[in-house]
Amino acid sequence: MDKLFAKFANATARVTGSPPAFIVCVLLVVVWAASGPIFKFSETWQLVINTGTTIITFLMVFLIQNTQNRDGAAVQTKLDELILTSAAENDFIGIEKLTEKELAAMHARCTEHAQIAQERLDKISAERESRKTAKASPRAKRASAKRPPAKDAPARRVKTSS
Repeated sequence: MDKLFAKFANATARVTGSPPAFIVCVLLVVVWAASGPIFKFSETWQLVINTGTTIITFLMVFLIQNTQNRDGAAVQTKLDELILTSAAENDFIGIEKLTEKELAAMHARCTEHAQIAQERLDKISAERESRKTAKASPRAKRASAKRPPAKDAPARRVKTSS
């Protein structure tokens, strides 16, 4: 029964979420509105669209919720498997079942870890940049060492970067 309902819910969600289904619904509303003068905009005429949309909406809520529940469970299972097979903290497995307070605490912890990691990355980037700058100007380093010129050697010009 569960598999049959899951197949039905998936198929219905796929069909009703398509552009042709939307166009059919728009055409039904246009036909209903155009038929208003024929039925003299009676209560029965209004009741037809109200009842039809209410029933369809009521049933679609359950189908959509079922599809979303299964999709959410599948994503959580995939994420849990990735956590288990990686170097990530196993504390994150099943966090979708935590209370709001527990989730906020986990989020605060993750934010703190992210800030620490960002600080490390900034420090490494600054170190790389200083090394790159140092490599790019080795002549400037040598020129600033101020060695005495060799006897009888012509004067050398040192290029400085502007």
